[in-house]
Amino acid sequence: MSGRPEVLFPLFGELTALKGVGAKTAQLMAQIGIERPRDLLMTLPQGGIDRHRRASIREVVPPAVVTVEVTVGAHHAPAAKNRPYRVTVTDAETTFQLIFFHARGDFLQKLLPTGQRRVVSGRIELFDGIGQMAHPDHVLPLDDADDIPAFEPVYPLTAGITQKLMYRATRGALALAPELAEWVDGPLLAREGWPAWQAALMAAHTPQATTDLSPLSRARVRLAYDELFAHQLTLALARSRMRRKPGRPSAGTGALQRRVLTALPYSPTGAQTRAIAEIAGDMAAPHRMNRLLQGDVGSGKTLVALMALLIAVEAGGQGVMMAPTEILARQHLEGLRPLALQAGVRLDILTGRDKGGERAAKLAALADGSLQILVGTHAVFQKDVVFHDLRLAVIDEQHRFGVAQRMELGAKGQAVDVLVMTATPIPRSLSLAQYGEMDQSVLNEKPPGRTPVTTALISTDRMDEMIAKLRGAVAEGRQAYWVCPLVEESETIDMTAAEQRFKSLRAALGEGIVGLVHGQMPPSEKDAAMARFVAGATKVLVATTVIEVGVNVPNASIMVIERAESFGLAQLHQLRGRVGRGAAASTCLLLYQTPMSDTAQRRLTILRETEDGFRIAEEDLAIRGAGDMIGTAQSGLPRFRIADLERQSALMELAQSDARKLLHDDPELTGDRGRAARVLLWLMEQDRAIRLISVG
Repeated sequence: MSGRPEVLFPLFGELTALKGVGAKTAQLMAQIGIERPRDLLMTLPQGGIDRHRRASIREVVPPAVVTVEVTVGAHHAPAAKNRPYRVTVTDAETTFQLIFFHARGDFLQKLLPTGQRRVVSGRIELFDGIGQMAHPDHVLPLDDADDIPAFEPVYPLTAGITQKLMYRATRGALALAPELAEWVDGPLLAREGWPAWQAALMAAHTPQATTDLSPLSRARVRLAYDELFAHQLTLALARSRMRRKPGRPSAGTGALQRRVLTALPYSPTGAQTRAIAEIAGDMAAPHRMNRLLQGDVGSGKTLVALMALLIAVEAGGQGVMMAPTEILARQHLEGLRPLALQAGVRLDILTGRDKGGERAAKLAALADGSLQILVGTHAVFQKDVVFHDLRLAVIDEQHRFGVAQRMELGAKGQAVDVLVMTATPIPRSLSLAQYGEMDQSVLNEKPPGRTPVTTALISTDRMDEMIAKLRGAVAEGRQAYWVCPLVEESETIDMTAAEQRFKSLRAALGEGIVGLVHGQMPPSEKDAAMARFVAGATKVLVATTVIEVGVNVPNASIMVIERAESFGLAQLHQLRGRVGRGAAASTCLLLYQTPMSDTAQRRLTILRETEDGFRIAEEDLAIRGAGDMIGTAQSGLPRFRIADLERQSALMELAQSDARKLLHDDPELTGDRGRAARVLLWLMEQDRAIRLISVG
C-alpha cells in the first residue's frame, strides 16, 4: 500500500485542470474546503431549481422560475440614469419584459438581437399585470439551449463563486470519476438497492426532482455510507492492531471481589454485573483490553472500576486509577478506600502534592508491589514512577486525556489493559464516531438507594422568595449547591458573578454558612472550601461549574442553577446528578431569566421531564448538532461532508459491524472486497488507516 492508487490520480489533481476554474476561483473554493476535484464530488447540491422548458410564462404562477422560448422584440434604453434597460419578448402565448439594471446597450444588442429567437430562464414576477424577468439566469440561442439542465442543482457557495461556475466545475469533476471495484458487501448492496459508487455520484449531482435531494434518496444514503464505512474501517483497523499486540491474560480468582460484594448493603444492578463480566472476559483474554465504560450520573461506575482493579490484584498485579483533577482523585480515593479495606487491599494516592520522604515511600511500595492500587492525577506519568507489575489502567473522564497520554500510560506496564470511564452519556452514533475502536459497556440502570430528583423551573424575578425557602431548608439541616455561570463580573453578559452571589447569600443566610469555590482559586483553597462543605460546616456552597463532575456529598439535597438557560443540556444533567445521592428527597431548581429562546426552553423542559441521561444526550445532539456537542476541534470527531451523525446513527452502526466483519474475514484486506476497500480509504483520505495497513 505504498501510495495512492493510480485510478484515483485525476481526482487528487489540481482544481485548475477543470474547465472554467482559474487560479482565483480555486483560491475561493479552498475557503469552503474544496481543494481538489474529489472535494467537489463530495460537495452535494443542497437544493434545486425546476428549469423544464415551458411554452409560455402563463404555465407558472408568479413569482416563479420559468424557462421559455421567446422572439426578441424592441429594446428600450433607459431615459434616466437610475432607470432599468428593458427588452420586450414574446413567448407562445404572451408578451413580457426582460429587465436589466446598470446594463450596457451594445452588450444586450448582441445578447438579444431583435427578431431572433432565444431561450430565456429566470424568475418571473408580475407588475401591473405585465410579466417582468429581471436579469435572466440563462439567455441562449436555440442550438445551445440544451445546456440548461431541466432540473438545476443548487450548491452551497462562497463569495465570488456562482451557481453556473459550480455547475460547470462539478460536471468536470464528474467526468474524472472512475468506475471503482465495489467495497460494499454484496448482500447489503442488493438489500438496500444502492447504485454503484460512480452511478451514485452522477445521480446525486444530477437530481431530476426535489425527491432526489433528500438525504434518504438511495444515491445519497449510499454515499453517506461510504464515508461512515471508511471511518469505521479505520477505527476497526486500529482496534485489530491493538488486539494483535500481545496482551497479558489477567484472570481473577474472585476471592477479593466476593469480599466486597458480601460487604455491600445492596446487590449490584444487572447493568453493573454485565459490565463487570465483560471486563473480566477482556482481561482474561490474551489481547489487550481497550474498553469504554459509559455510565449515567450515579449509575455506579466506581464499583465496576474497583472490581476491575481487584481482578488485576487477584491475578498478582497492580492497578491504577487516573482522574483529571486532584479533587476528583481524592473523591475516588474516598469512594474506593472503604471497599478496598473490606478486600484487604492496599490502596494509596499520588498527586503533584506528594513531596520528599512521603513520596519516596509511596514510590518504593509501588516498585516492590506492596502498594496494589494507586489512585492519582497525571502525576503518575512522571518518569520516576515505576510499577512492580501494572496490569490495568482505569482512566476517568477520558476527554480530558489525550490519546498520547493513554499511550504513555500503556507504556508503564507490559501491555496494560485500559478501561476508560465517562460520566457523560454519549449518543450511540457519536460514541461510535469518537470511540469506535473501543469495545463499549453501558451502565443504564441506577443502583438502589438513590432518590429521584424533582426538577423545577423558576424565573429570576422570584429570587427573594427562593432565598427565603433556602433559609428554611438550611435551618432544617439540609445542604445546597448554588451554581453560578461566571467568575468575574463581565460587562457584556449580565450574569451574576460567583463572588457577588456569595456575598449576597452570606448577607441573607448569615456568616459561616456559605462557602465559595471557583476556577480562579488556588487548588489548596478550593480543596479546603470543598472539605468544609463535605464535613457539613458550611451549608451552602456557591460554585462555578468546577463541581460538574464527580463531587459526592450525600447530605446535599438542593441544587440551584442560576441562569440555567445559558448551560448545555449535558452540563445541566451532570450538575443535577450532584444531588439525590443520599436518602433525602432532592430538588434541582433551574433559575432562568426571561425572555428565553425556544431552544433554551426546549432544553429546560426536557430536563424537567426525564432523568435518563441517554435520552437527554440524544435530545442534546438533535438540538445542538454533533460538532457543538464535543467541540469538534479537540474531540477527534471526524467532519463528514455527506453523512449526518445526528440523523444517520443506524447507518453508522451498520458501517461499524460491516467494517469489523470485513476485517474478521480478510484481516490484511487482500481479497477482492478488501482491495476495493483500500481504494475507498485512499479516496476518503483515511491516512491513519493507510499507515496502519502499511505498517501491518
